[in-house]
Amino acid sequence: MSETRGPDPVSILLVEDDATIRRAVQLALERYGYRVAVAGDGLDGLEAFRAGGHDLLILDVMLPQLDGIGLCRRIREESLVPVLMMSARGDALDVVAGLEAGADDYVVKPVDTAVLVARIRTLLRRATFVPGRSPGEADAGAPPDGAPPAVLTFGDLTVDTRGMAVHRAGRPVPLTPTELRLLLEFAGSPGAVLDRRRLLRDVWDYGWEGDTRVVDLCVLRLRKKIGAERIETVRGFGYKLVRG
Repeated sequence: MSETRGPDPVSILLVEDDATIRRAVQLALERYGYRVAVAGDGLDGLEAFRAGGHDLLILDVMLPQLDGIGLCRRIREESLVPVLMMSARGDALDVVAGLEAGADDYVVKPVDTAVLVARIRTLLRRATFVPGRSPGEADAGAPPDGAPPAVLTFGDLTVDTRGMAVHRAGRPVPLTPTELRLLLEFAGSPGAVLDRRRLLRDVWDYGWEGDTRVVDLCVLRLRKKIGAERIETVRGFGYKLVRG
């Protein structure tokens, strides 16, 4: 009689040059059941990433050989895997540079393990997010009566909410899980102004303590991919998706 195997543990790649911090974070995450691979500099981290098999990456900003910002950019050229940046000071320039490079979120060191795990779980949920479907629910075929259409059109932009695909002028638009979830949030309320706090809550699963720069930088990246005119800034309030 064969044994039933449980699901494989989530694999995380941690790139951190400080050996003490690297070991402490590795052990803390392993206690939560994650499988953690480590690298001590940016080039080793890039090699480990390319070896494959990682569900999420945690990158320190200050790394020898290739810093975390450069590493994140290289990764984004090849993959949409969730990326969490770690900054020693929470310096505004570090945060902005990391998010502009394509990171999904950031934490400030020293980081509480519970906070780090919460951010990891949020990013993993976002990476497997399917709108309109409960966790574990199978594909039920056509949407039920009264449900919004599966494919939404905004000018030359089409959003397939079931196939999780976005096209602009007929060409596929590669979006990270965070960018896709942000676009779906806008697409669910076209023409309505969504404030940053709501987006932090609904897209990033943050409470009021979230940093709105995360929203602004993700909107900036999204605009570059779907057209700057598609998302309008409403000063003092937030953003809205333009219908036409």
